[in-house]
Amino acid sequence: MAAAVEIEGLTKSYGSSDGEVRAVDWLSFRVEQGEVFGFLGPNGAGKTTTVQILMQVIFPTSGSARLLGKPLGDLESRSQIGYLPELCQFHSHLRADEFLDFHGRLYGMPAGARRKRIDEVLELVGLSENRKSRIRTFSKGMMQRIGIGQAIINNPRLLFLDEPASALDPMGRRDMRDLLMSLKDRGTTVFMNSHLLSEVEMTCARVGIMNRGKLVQVSDLKSMIKPGHTVEIRAAGITDRVMEQIRDLAKRVQQDDGCLMVTVDKEELLSHLARMIMESGANLMEFTPRQMPLEEAFLQLIQESDA
Repeated sequence: MAAAVEIEGLTKSYGSSDGEVRAVDWLSFRVEQGEVFGFLGPNGAGKTTTVQILMQVIFPTSGSARLLGKPLGDLESRSQIGYLPELCQFHSHLRADEFLDFHGRLYGMPAGARRKRIDEVLELVGLSENRKSRIRTFSKGMMQRIGIGQAIINNPRLLFLDEPASALDPMGRRDMRDLLMSLKDRGTTVFMNSHLLSEVEMTCARVGIMNRGKLVQVSDLKSMIKPGHTVEIRAAGITDRVMEQIRDLAKRVQQDDGCLMVTVDKEELLSHLARMIMESGANLMEFTPRQMPLEEAFLQLIQESDA
């Protein structure tokens, strides 16, 4: 089976008074069919430029890419792709159902199929009650929802989302996660740019990280957020003197509602920490290793790539 996205040596350069600037620098990786893939990086890393090349909004300086096994621009594959750009400018005079009907017609969908799919999509994005409302009256979150709607109106096999949860409230982000999981269950491949690392952590199986136009790492998410040197501690009877000893030993200590989150530099210090608490006479009730959060792993990789 062909990869959903296959990129080989993709480069995008711009000229400037200071010389050539490479927004994307010799990028190569694959996204397999049926996965939810997170594409991460700081501002200016080249993420949106990459997606715009894949969507042929702009063209590469060199390199190549294939979507669903076809070269960029192939009409058959384009009919099976959905896209939500980061900055959306919609036809504000249209109603929600008219807007989706317009995009359905752009995909060549027959009238009967469009009517049925519009009902499905409005339900999926939580706008059924707003189907007759003009887009000009929509809030920022509703604009994001209708944008997602137009991206999935054609029931795409491959979906590109550029910051899809940026304007959504917590309930909207939860609905977005549910939608992404339902699309994955149907076999849709989702390629998602996002700065909300907590959302990526809950939805993506693999991630690619970019910095300064270069690919830093493509990795299975589980291996990236493997257990680190952080433990959650719950204990009764920890004295001020023991707390001072813990702070002297630890790299970082956080206290919250009777719980200590303690991070040390080396794994062997964890056993020393547990022994020190118990020998002090405190009642150690919980000593649980915690995974390195994606945010911490991400920042570490970016800092290493900048070094």
